[in-house]
Amino acid sequence: MEALTPHQRRVLEALQRFAAEGHAPSLDELAETLGLSSRGSLHKHIRALEAAGYVKPARGRHRGIRLADGLEGSFPPEDEAAATGSWGPDTLPLLGRIAAGQPIEALAHPEPVEVPQALRGQGECYVLEVKGDSMQDAGILDGDWVVIESRSHASNGDVVVALINGEEATLKRIEQTPDGVLLHAENPAYNPLTVDAEALEIQGVLVGQMRRYAP
Repeated sequence: MEALTPHQRRVLEALQRFAAEGHAPSLDELAETLGLSSRGSLHKHIRALEAAGYVKPARGRHRGIRLADGLEGSFPPEDEAAATGSWGPDTLPLLGRIAAGQPIEALAHPEPVEVPQALRGQGECYVLEVKGDSMQDAGILDGDWVVIESRSHASNGDVVVALINGEEATLKRIEQTPDGVLLHAENPAYNPLTVDAEALEIQGVLVGQMRRYAP
């Protein structure tokens, strides 16, 4: 399978579950299932999946969203867990690597990572590997695994996965103001980044963290 962003993969997996039930969901149904409040961001993901050949082009306002022919069944065997959401009670998918100012480096086939329940949020979660030192003073170091609860909203002070202009992704502490959004690094070498609210999409909130010390 072609590598997808974490949100695109979530949308694709949800569509596949709907297809298994013989149903093509509307945009509203899909947004409700994924817990998304922004229909605009979901629409962008659908268009991206259409362009990549995963979703059939829409033909009429009232028709449901349908997978491309041949994708109604399960994903290839090595990706079966991601397709069904069946990661087991102690594992989450490692979906990719996040570095400041770059797209998430998505893995073509998510890898299962053991994550204790205590490190998870209330909603659907996934794992990203941190690249870089921009959050080091918050104790988030290069090579750490962060557990992200997938949601499109956050409170000021949360550490979020932020997508800027639909292209650049970063892990930063968020401050939302009437004039825009500030993304704060936890490293004095990096200045805060100011972003228009319309250009920012919150893709998840950090709820847990893991580190490996073995060489």
